[in-house]
Amino acid sequence: HIPIAPGGHHVHVPDKGTDRIHHFTYDSSSGHLLLSSPAATTVRAGAGPRHIAYHPRLALAYVVDELSSQVTVHRIDPRNGSLVPHSWVPTLPSDFTGDSTAAEIQLSSDGRLLFASNRGHDSIVTYRVDGDGTPHSPRWSPTTGQQPRFFALDPTGSVLYAANQASHTICAFRVTRAGHLEQTGRVIRTGSPVCVVFSHLI
Repeated sequence: HIPIAPGGHHVHVPDKGTDRIHHFTYDSSSGHLLLSSPAATTVRAGAGPRHIAYHPRLALAYVVDELSSQVTVHRIDPRNGSLVPHSWVPTLPSDFTGDSTAAEIQLSSDGRLLFASNRGHDSIVTYRVDGDGTPHSPRWSPTTGQQPRFFALDPTGSVLYAANQASHTICAFRVTRAGHLEQTGRVIRTGSPVCVVFSHLI
């Protein structure tokens, strides 16, 4: 997962194996990625940073930590684009005791809702996001499948598609104004889905 930060100048690469997020600057004249200084942010040992989502207005990056099942909120340093860990929230309910790992993370286009997926708990957790970017009030929705490795919001932001890798299904959920996920009953059966991308046709 190699996302480009808003503005198109900075690239952050999560490295689950070393518990680091590497920082690069995009050189538009050459098309090359240049290692920034500092070169990386070190996160909590055993966290396993996996994917990143950026706030649409605030200088914040939300990192889903696969192994610790947490979302860490990072401030983006405006001077060099480096990430500074600020706070974190769990992706799992406090009473869950089974095996689970976090996978995907996305923000709604208006920055009011944050979503993350849990493989094992087999759910999408939805947080409300305050004006300062703080996620809170988690709500869990089952993905009606196994191992939701990925999910995606459609271009309108009103439907979420959960890719359940182990049960070979992509299930559609309606995103309500309150931020709740409602089952639509729409299920696409396909072999081990791991990613969903929407094409913007003209």
